[in-house]
Amino acid sequence: MKRICTVVSMAVLLTAFLGFTNACGKSEGEKNTELAQLPEVDMTLQKQAEDFLNKYLGELDKLYVDQATKYWAAANSGKAEDFDAYAESDLNLRKVHSDPKRYAEIQKLLAQKDKLKPLTARSLTVAELGFKGNQLPQELLEKMTKTAAEIEQYFTAFRGKLKGKEYADNELKDMLKTEMNSAKRQKIWEAMKQVGEAVGPKLIELAKIRNEAAKKLGYLNYWDMQIRLQEHNPEQIISIFAELETQTNEPFKQRKAKIDSELAARFKIKPAEMRPWHYDDPFFQETPPSDKIDMDDFYKDKKKEDIIEIAKKFYADIDLPIESIVEKSDIYERPGKNQHAFCTSIDHKGDTRALLNIKPSARWMETALHEMGHGVYDKFMDYTLPFNLRDAAHTFTTEAVAMIFGALARNPVWMTAYANCDNAKIKALEPEILEQRKREQLIFARWALVMLNFEKSLYENPDQDLNKLWWDLVERFQGVTRPGNRNSPDWAAKIHFTIAPVYYHNYQLGELFAAQLRGTLSKLAKHTGPSYTLNYGQHKEFGNYFKEKIFKPGMTMTWPDFIQAATGEPLSAKYFADEVK
Repeated sequence: MKRICTVVSMAVLLTAFLGFTNACGKSEGEKNTELAQLPEVDMTLQKQAEDFLNKYLGELDKLYVDQATKYWAAANSGKAEDFDAYAESDLNLRKVHSDPKRYAEIQKLLAQKDKLKPLTARSLTVAELGFKGNQLPQELLEKMTKTAAEIEQYFTAFRGKLKGKEYADNELKDMLKTEMNSAKRQKIWEAMKQVGEAVGPKLIELAKIRNEAAKKLGYLNYWDMQIRLQEHNPEQIISIFAELETQTNEPFKQRKAKIDSELAARFKIKPAEMRPWHYDDPFFQETPPSDKIDMDDFYKDKKKEDIIEIAKKFYADIDLPIESIVEKSDIYERPGKNQHAFCTSIDHKGDTRALLNIKPSARWMETALHEMGHGVYDKFMDYTLPFNLRDAAHTFTTEAVAMIFGALARNPVWMTAYANCDNAKIKALEPEILEQRKREQLIFARWALVMLNFEKSLYENPDQDLNKLWWDLVERFQGVTRPGNRNSPDWAAKIHFTIAPVYYHNYQLGELFAAQLRGTLSKLAKHTGPSYTLNYGQHKEFGNYFKEKIFKPGMTMTWPDFIQAATGEPLSAKYFADEVK
């Protein structure tokens, strides 16, 4: 989704290369050896590549700006005509990547990528990823899209039945939050799973269609295709998540036992009698609320304007000012406006905006910090890079940055320093605040393990007993006992299998990278205590670290190389595991 403006000179590229290798602690001799090994550029081939990229990315640039501008208008107005205009511009953007002639030309150039300047080769590689998934026969693409749309529409219209009456999903969730009778909770939970019985066969059909499409493009199956098109190595992903399972087994078991004990006491049952319906979230992907703390108590006396002012002061203190982002953003609630939150780059040249609906609450303080984290990532990008490299190294790396900053809204040190929360109250409740945070991290991590392993197995063999597989994985990773005498497609009640397939792993990779970054910042600050005791506002140098090591590289490297350069080591689960012990 980006364009090449100018071809970066080899001198600039070598300067960047030196900067990245310095982060890994290489000697001058090693660097000189590596530079000597850089391939000789075929200038005729290089010219062909530049001509192709200038035309393709120039067109892409215009279409991207048109799509982003129209989506911003639609999200802010809620008007049907604005969404129609956005849909048209979005389709135009997608069409660019369905051109088989352009795709063939990219493949031809990449066949000799060793003879191109590294930055040019990287820009072509990213372009290829955009084209590859769209090189399907029209009838198969339409079949896949139609089947997914039918399932999504069914989810939208479906209402679970309880005692003959239909209820929306949110209504049933609200019931779970207050119902104390276990038998009644079970009925509510089962009503929320009824949609799975309706769409399960359709999802299996969709999995087979997706597999057919993936195999036509040369992949083992749809999971394999999606992972590789996201520029992941399947073996590496499985290895990282296996490490995550091992590293979190004991801390999760300990906290899960404590949660079960607390909930069992609430429902007047034994911990061994805990079942899926005893948790407020039907998939146990969210942490049960604490009866000892309410984070909103720390923010409820503030004005909504205070929330964004707090964010502005914090980001300024670490030399990542957000005034220019705030000026273009839409901050508060209005009729017709999108009720959620997002941050977007309109042009990848500096026009970065956030849509928020700020209220004085812990959630909106966290959301404001989170979205502005996305914002500074884009604001301080290197805009001299080719257009399609002016983006985060990976979708999970920008999520990691946003997660780092968003989590501060529930961090005792930050809350005292920036939110002016009652210090005595913070000190008294600090153990509970930190415990709840660890529970949140662990519970989501174990849920992500379920999703990753289930989807991988689903696409490897859609005809297996998926109902049994689901509960095997839930028991293994989440420690939730399966319901007795039940054989239903409870897995199919998760809409993400349809609308965001093979994606949950990226959320957890973001959490792992966020923890690793916190470890890196602690080293940079020579901080010896736990990472949650680090006061970011006292370290203006953090801004320079983010600018130089995280933001400016854009997509010039694959994410494993980027993380190695940014933190001095490969991505692992060890920092995350240390945080949740």
